[in-house]
Amino acid sequence: VQLQASGGGLVQPGGSLRLSCVASEFIWEYYAIGWFRQAPGKEREGVSCISSSDDRLYYADSVLGRFTISRDNDKNTVYLQMNSLKPEDTAVYYCATASKKGVQDGTCFPHGNWWGQGTLVTVSS
Repeated sequence: VQLQASGGGLVQPGGSLRLSCVASEFIWEYYAIGWFRQAPGKEREGVSCISSSDDRLYYADSVLGRFTISRDNDKNTVYLQMNSLKPEDTAVYYCATASKKGVQDGTCFPHGNWWGQGTLVTVSS
């Protein structure tokens, strides 16, 4: 398994969740890692991306200030800490390989076609 995501669930508005994505050594070396989400009837959205080799980060405007992406190089793991969750954050969240250059240029888009399984985040009272 190249990417393995976990951590979704049901949470009330204002609550928090942390998603985790474990990557293979190959992916960790050559790609950035991103979190993408897709809600029913909506297009897929790039939520946040992080490079494994520098401190460049990307956040979508919709999550800026509420979500924090981080990495643990010893564990080849990327985390997405989601705070102050809103009902509109409800979606299936996927981790995927992203372009390192894209993150350096301030963008976040899938690159390399490696995807973890989706994890459902439901924000509801």
